[in-house]
Amino acid sequence: MHHDVVAVVTQPDRPAHRGRRLQPPPVKARGTAAGVPVLQPARLRDPEWAPRLAALGAEVGVVVAFGQILPRAVLEAPRRGSINVHASLLPRFRGAAPIQWAIIRGETITGITTFQMDEGMDTGPILLRAATPIGSEETAGDLARRLAPLGAEVLLDTLRRLDTLSPEPQRHEEATLAPRLKKSDGGLDWTRSARDLVRLVRGCNPWPGATTEAPGGVLTIWRATVVSAAVGPAPGTLVASSAGLAVATGDADAALLPTEVQPENRRAMSWPDYLRGARLAPGARLGAR
Repeated sequence: MHHDVVAVVTQPDRPAHRGRRLQPPPVKARGTAAGVPVLQPARLRDPEWAPRLAALGAEVGVVVAFGQILPRAVLEAPRRGSINVHASLLPRFRGAAPIQWAIIRGETITGITTFQMDEGMDTGPILLRAATPIGSEETAGDLARRLAPLGAEVLLDTLRRLDTLSPEPQRHEEATLAPRLKKSDGGLDWTRSARDLVRLVRGCNPWPGATTEAPGGVLTIWRATVVSAAVGPAPGTLVASSAGLAVATGDADAALLPTEVQPENRRAMSWPDYLRGARLAPGARLGAR
């Protein structure tokens, strides 16, 4: 089935990189390259936008990670309303960061949901869902890249079957939230279990990064794994393990072994390279200020 895209609506250009020059959103670049008109409202809640969108004559609107709660007038501007493509199995993980929080909270399955939008935050009736397992070592970035084509497939299937689908109300009592991540969410509390900390590392990659205080400044841990260790020292202490020097956690028999780290103001590197450069040995502490 062929679909005509009458317009692309995306965020305004924003300053980026060291020069702080205005950069277009990737959606704008793709739309422009395809010859599709691009609209960039500062706020879709401003009253002039609903009539402008209605004048486009679209049959249905498709919303993906737009980053604003949209008013009813905007959602109903297309003749058949608006559909959202969401990266979780709703009603679980409603909000701006469903991929990250699914990993951080230890989920083993996630997926894509399309739903008919209402004025709530990811609360509208479900159209289609597709599940996929979360890999034991997948980061948020890894999972996002894998979910993107799945989201496109589910969206196209939704549009293809729109005349026959029966929207299913969500079970709101089963809902969980996935708020936008803050930099502070990446702080590593070494008193937590090694498994919880590894999930945090995975969920905060590529942003905001899981961080801890280390000799020489803040250390970002990009990848890590759980290893067995007879832990006696305080959480955050470097201890010997069968796989090398690891970090004691709140577990009595497990530690966190970083595999890729980035010292403050330096490039990312392997954990052994970092240890050699920082000249750290068993008994050194992470997390102490």
